[in-house]
Amino acid sequence: MKGNFFAMISRMRNIRRWCLMRNSYDENIQEHSHMTAVLAHALAVIRRDVFGGSADPDKCASVALFHDASEIITGDLPTPVKYLNPEITGSYKAVERAAEAKLLEMLPEELQGAYKPVLSCEDPEVEIIVKAADKISAYIKCVEELKAGNGEFRSAEAQIRSALENSPLPEVKYFMEHFMPAFGMTLDELTK
Repeated sequence: MKGNFFAMISRMRNIRRWCLMRNSYDENIQEHSHMTAVLAHALAVIRRDVFGGSADPDKCASVALFHDASEIITGDLPTPVKYLNPEITGSYKAVERAAEAKLLEMLPEELQGAYKPVLSCEDPEVEIIVKAADKISAYIKCVEELKAGNGEFRSAEAQIRSALENSPLPEVKYFMEHFMPAFGMTLDELTK
């Protein structure tokens, strides 16, 4: 069992997201985690360099890379089920923690200390930034699906946009204003 960790992590590419929705293109949790890490890094840089905060972009990116790793074991539970009621949400969080512990056990003991904080983040500032990046990543998926003519994502796009517009985080508002419009552009428009 020790030494299986990275082989398990590579299986993130096998876990599909948005499984209840018709997709123009499939997205797996490995792709999503990469984009979330890019976004978490950006949000932390914005917090630090634009708003004078003390966020650590590298730590935020590392946590984001592993933020859905437990889904290798649990699968991706659809949001409407995951947040149906507090009891289900609490139970699912417990299942996620057990899966994180199982993954951690797949590492030699001398490496577990380095990976525990990225598998089970307990830094509130990092957690807030990663959650915001996760939400932006979901919004980008919705925008790209709508751009591809897939109206299936219309409701999700509106709900997520509203949540982002009401975010108390100034770095989220900054990102949405400065960078989000480009996600609606074509390649030709992006490269002009």
